[in-house]
Amino acid sequence: MDIQVKNFYRTPTGLLAVLLAVAAATTAIAQTTPVAKIAARPLSRDDIAAYKLPSTLELTGGLFTIGVGQPAYLEAQLDIAVPASDIISATWELTTKPSGSKTLLTDSPLTKDVAIYEPSDRLVLQVAGRTLLRPDVTGVYVVTATVATRTGTAKVAQTLIAANYVGIQTCSFCHSGGLADVKVPSWSKTLHSSIFKDNIDGLTGQTSYGSSCWGCHTVGYDTTATAANGGFDDIMTKLGWTPPATTKVGNYDAVPDALKNLANIQCENCHGPGSLHAGSGGDTIAISVSKDSGVCGQCHGAATHHVKSGEWANSRHAVTTRDPSGAGREGCVGCHTQAGFTSKMDAAKAGTTFTAMDTSFNPINCQTCHEPHGQSMPNSSAHLVRTTASVKLADGTTVTKGGTGLLCMNCHQSRQNAATYAATTQGTARFGPHHGPQADMLQGANGFTYGKHFPSSAHKSAVKDTCVTCHMQTVDATDPALTLVGGHTFKPSLAATAKLPAKDLVGACQTCHGEDLTSFDFPLFDYNDDGVIEGVQTEVHHLLDELALLLPPLGKAKTELTIDSTWTQHQLEGGYNWQMVANDGSLGIHNTAYTVALLKASIADLKAK
Repeated sequence: MDIQVKNFYRTPTGLLAVLLAVAAATTAIAQTTPVAKIAARPLSRDDIAAYKLPSTLELTGGLFTIGVGQPAYLEAQLDIAVPASDIISATWELTTKPSGSKTLLTDSPLTKDVAIYEPSDRLVLQVAGRTLLRPDVTGVYVVTATVATRTGTAKVAQTLIAANYVGIQTCSFCHSGGLADVKVPSWSKTLHSSIFKDNIDGLTGQTSYGSSCWGCHTVGYDTTATAANGGFDDIMTKLGWTPPATTKVGNYDAVPDALKNLANIQCENCHGPGSLHAGSGGDTIAISVSKDSGVCGQCHGAATHHVKSGEWANSRHAVTTRDPSGAGREGCVGCHTQAGFTSKMDAAKAGTTFTAMDTSFNPINCQTCHEPHGQSMPNSSAHLVRTTASVKLADGTTVTKGGTGLLCMNCHQSRQNAATYAATTQGTARFGPHHGPQADMLQGANGFTYGKHFPSSAHKSAVKDTCVTCHMQTVDATDPALTLVGGHTFKPSLAATAKLPAKDLVGACQTCHGEDLTSFDFPLFDYNDDGVIEGVQTEVHHLLDELALLLPPLGKAKTELTIDSTWTQHQLEGGYNWQMVANDGSLGIHNTAYTVALLKASIADLKAK
């Protein structure tokens, strides 16, 4: 079926009508068993290095809106419950393309060992087959995959839009106010909006600035012969512009306006080329709005200098629970999914009640914590942190000082007012504080205190950015632990492996505790009164073990608690504190005084009964 592209520009609803028809056809052919879908796999420099792929492969964010002549690395993804040995074949067909297109599907350059991009998707999906689409004219393309297995066949389709790049001037026409969502004014204050300018003017300290950076620092830069789509390189060639040999202030001013229109990181870097979107009167179906991490990973996944995506992929955020919705669990999406958290923060900003409207799954990724259009500024930071507003804990404690770490505290809290909850709630398998009570522990709040006042350490006030200061420390680019600890792994320490020794990132601690500190488990006091001063974490571990022996089943060592209705209220109170400390995970480092007080008070209370 051929589609006349010229109609998209004449009629605002033309593109939408075509795509609705295609969507109807797609729905008609899709089967539910086995479950399959078509994805556009992002590709980063980290992927090319890890899987030993050709260095000439073009990077992509995995959007379904792509530049003419640029690749879409398509893959048919199948439920991982289907044994790989049961997959018979995956066949591909280009069922729709625009009038004048001569393109054909070709073999994907991605090898079989290339994993699905999203770490969380690897837990539930597998690749059944791959193909490559490189559109040759603007318009609508529909690709169909038929996956045959021993138990059934799935036939699924995916629509892609091929378009040309138009640059910030066109986007600004609607998105600066009045006609569409206002994004450009706030974006223009971000570092993304001036990255090319700052580099070519020498403001970043570089003496030279070449095209190896322009694939990310400009719009549509792709020197592949087929990629004639109005990108930065195309306009550069058309104008005959030669970049300056050295960087200095004033270089950017000399850049032609037509190139400035495509310079810096702007709308189309993340949303795909916008000629059909703009030309059709703003049909949103003609532009991509992705919640996936590949949009950022195409540029931020290039170790050793762009490591944020590589670090994040090794974090627990990348694999948060895949099933946060369902009966009784609607509240979980506010912290366990990207869409849920952003909606929750939007509701808080507007002063409205958060309701879980979107329960689709995306992990806690870049866009969860960072607002890419800069709309959280100026009440946030230069890093586009989504919010640094004060956070209220379950007992009414309001945390106002925490710097960028306030963002983390929205989710990493106990969600229980221990004073009433632990003293009145019956024991069940779900009894206890939420699994991430770090904000409460840092503040010295929401442990069960038996009506007493417990001391608290100074970290909550002495560490400016709290969580971020310690958990996101920078690792040197030459360190073999790079991307495995610190940064966006959010891991302050690395356990020993066959290839690497154990590592504690104590740099942030040394500011106050001195340069002699080399481990989190440093000796301080004999907290468990056994006559030996061991490391803080070791001492706390001993107290946890001592408390566990006093909890059912009595006298037995345990690494987790099995709580039920037979537990007495005193046991539940002690069990709550055991869980509070165990789930905090720092073994006293977040708040040594409060941690020790909780455990010793619980031990004393149970011994007295």
